[in-house]
Amino acid sequence: MSVDLHRLSINQETLKQWSLEQLADGCATAGIGSVGLWRAPVQEYGVRRAAKLMRESGLAVTSLCRGGFLTPLDAAERSRALDDNRLAIDEAAVLGTDTLVLVSGGLPPGSRDLPGARERVADALAVLGPYAQERGVRLAIEPLHPMFASDRCVVSTLGQALDIAERFPAAQVGVVVDTYHVWWDDLAPAQIARAGAAGRVHSFQVADWITPLPAGVLLGRGQLGDGSVDLRGFREQVDATGFTGPIEVEIFNEGLWARDGAEALAEVVQRFREHVL
Repeated sequence: MSVDLHRLSINQETLKQWSLEQLADGCATAGIGSVGLWRAPVQEYGVRRAAKLMRESGLAVTSLCRGGFLTPLDAAERSRALDDNRLAIDEAAVLGTDTLVLVSGGLPPGSRDLPGARERVADALAVLGPYAQERGVRLAIEPLHPMFASDRCVVSTLGQALDIAERFPAAQVGVVVDTYHVWWDDLAPAQIARAGAAGRVHSFQVADWITPLPAGVLLGRGQLGDGSVDLRGFREQVDATGFTGPIEVEIFNEGLWARDGAEALAEVVQRFREHVL
């Protein structure tokens, strides 16, 4: 593996056109030693089978995405959500990753109570944190851009994520710094420093913000260097906290998915060198 790429991790969704086996082979061939995985394709392939594939390909799994969706009001729904998150923690442990990414969940239908929804996230973490720690897994709260607050994630800033995470030991709960979601926040540098000082930067993900946004903003993550984000600046801020972990490239973009996988990966690597390192 090239020395300058030793921290690069390729999130599975960045190369969605590839099967899990193609991802493993393509990354190994390109000299990339780490990947971030998603639950649905891993479950389809088989969790233990996927873990074996990663080991035999020489790939470390830097994160599993995703757990969360912890905001239901209905008791039965909350119980199901906790059970699913316990399963996600077990899957992460089998895959050998110490980081499960959590997307908190949006407002329940008819609700306008953002503080109450965030409290339910904290209540769930009080249950899930010890369970995860026993299995060597950390829970990483990912704040999403405020445009997702109603339906996907009531945690919109690193400050909000840390306000929840700091109720628990850092070995149990930390945060994800995702440039796509926090680049706009003028408080992000201070919150990155806050997270780093407490050892709570559990995952660092990079993607660019492009405008105009494509139809369906979930697929609007831009290729590195194509948008408005100072990616190197964010990397320097995260590094300044003492974080030396993987830098995961997570891009949801139909244009990238429509291309040959090896060609797309080569461009990601090139852009990573040019705009992140």
